[in-house]
Amino acid sequence: MVTNLSLFAAEPTALALKLARLAERGILMGTSSWKYEGWLGQIYTPDRYVTRGKFSAKKFEDTCLEEYAETFPIVCGDFSFYQFPSEEYWRKLFASTPGSLRFAFKVPEEITVKVFPSHARYGQRAGLENPNFLDFNLFRQLFLEMLRPHSKRAIVLLFEFGQMTKKSMPDVDAFLERLVPFLDQLPEGPRYAIELRNAEFMTRDYFEALQERGVAHIFNAWTRMPDLPTQSVMPQAHTADFTVVRALLRQGRAYEDAVKKFSPYERIQDPNVESRDALRALIQRSLGLQQPAYIFVNNRFEGNAPSTIEAVIEGIDV
Repeated sequence: MVTNLSLFAAEPTALALKLARLAERGILMGTSSWKYEGWLGQIYTPDRYVTRGKFSAKKFEDTCLEEYAETFPIVCGDFSFYQFPSEEYWRKLFASTPGSLRFAFKVPEEITVKVFPSHARYGQRAGLENPNFLDFNLFRQLFLEMLRPHSKRAIVLLFEFGQMTKKSMPDVDAFLERLVPFLDQLPEGPRYAIELRNAEFMTRDYFEALQERGVAHIFNAWTRMPDLPTQSVMPQAHTADFTVVRALLRQGRAYEDAVKKFSPYERIQDPNVESRDALRALIQRSLGLQQPAYIFVNNRFEGNAPSTIEAVIEGIDV
């Protein structure tokens, strides 16, 4: 494994080639988002973002996804969680990147949040019930239809359900009462996957509801969820003929603490060997079954997502 930035930068092609070979077998690995200056000299070439003799942060943010695609076959668009992107935004995003790059997108929280968090960015809606929770018509009109022209590249849609209180969602039965009718309306096209933040909802009824509809349970590393080694060996957790994994945080670590500890995400600072092994096992399972897998790693997981991915795949023969 290479965690030193200068050593990593010496062989970017080797990583890209191995990821490409995995992609040929249906295993697409990428990162959660992509605009990280900490990856300059590692994934990104500083000289490509110079304007008038100086590094341009704007040029970097506007164009770095094109260079990202030279290494990774897929990326997770977290940005769509915070708004319904416009038709023009989607057009520009797909037009500015190589056709080979595939995307997973988080469904807007307008659809997946039951009660808006008590946070300043929600304004007057903070702490209130969301009237659009699991509103299929809204989801179809403002998200699915907007992505339809780009369906060959927007291949996975992720529904992230943040942790819900018992007051807002008493139990898994109440959750499934709302979720199942929504899932039953989903059209064929992209693959769909569900991410929970309520560990107590991971019941047989939940897994069976997803399995009956071909929707994947997302194996997610998150502060209040069972860790990846635990989730990965739950036999019922494999609910679809494809696998989705999001390595986000070490169990027990708050998101804000990870940001403070790891920014600007230049290197691995806290190796999570057990979870890497679980990621590798999930990939090997998918290879053995000849099923697709979509694996996303966040900088907040160990400190530097590209190096985590490199460490995971170095133990896989392709």
